[in-house]
Amino acid sequence: MGSMGWDGFFVVLVCCGATMLACRVIPLFALKGKNLPEGVERALGFIPPAAFAALVANDLFSPGMFDAGPWPAAAPLVAAGVVALVAWRTRSLLWCAVSGVAAYALLSLL
Repeated sequence: MGSMGWDGFFVVLVCCGATMLACRVIPLFALKGKNLPEGVERALGFIPPAAFAALVANDLFSPGMFDAGPWPAAAPLVAAGVVALVAWRTRSLLWCAVSGVAAYALLSLL
């Protein structure tokens, strides 16, 4: 299979852009001014936390996380525990981010 030329690249780029735009704009116009059922709104509210949890879990648990030793693998897990505790106590995204970065920085110095 040969390499893709610039013409093919731009066709794929435009098709991907049009598809992404359609997936975002069509529901916006289709649902404008309409109220969704309570169950649907509640279900849609779970999407951001689930997506964030999937991203975080992917970084926290990797197959080779213990290759460098137990402490380099445990530091992100301990920092995540600190963030979970701060989130439970404060319910503030700002304090979660600050505490997570600070905890990871301090743990990486040990």
